[in-house]
Amino acid sequence: MSDINVVVLVGRLTRDSELKYTPSGLPICRFSIAVNRSKKQDDQWVDEPHYFDIEFYGKSAEGLSKYLLKGRQVAVQGELRQDRWEKDGQQRSKVVIAAATIRPL
Repeated sequence: MSDINVVVLVGRLTRDSELKYTPSGLPICRFSIAVNRSKKQDDQWVDEPHYFDIEFYGKSAEGLSKYLLKGRQVAVQGELRQDRWEKDGQQRSKVVIAAATIRPL
């Protein structure tokens, strides 16, 4: 039985997107977004930002990357993916969002 892995976020880019290509020529657009969560602190509402790394693949990534600039609000739908690697003899991992859909708002 397959599990469910779906993420939907709306946030703002923390920096301009970065477009790169795999050795086989597949475009990859990478960027981070900040998603604010409001919480009450000392009788006042304050925003608490949460940061997420996003990766978007394919021709759409190539076309969209020029519009994904710092401060731009976007809606992202995708899935969580855990990248694993070894660095200096230590096992490392990082969770990223592999986007299926990105909509500039």
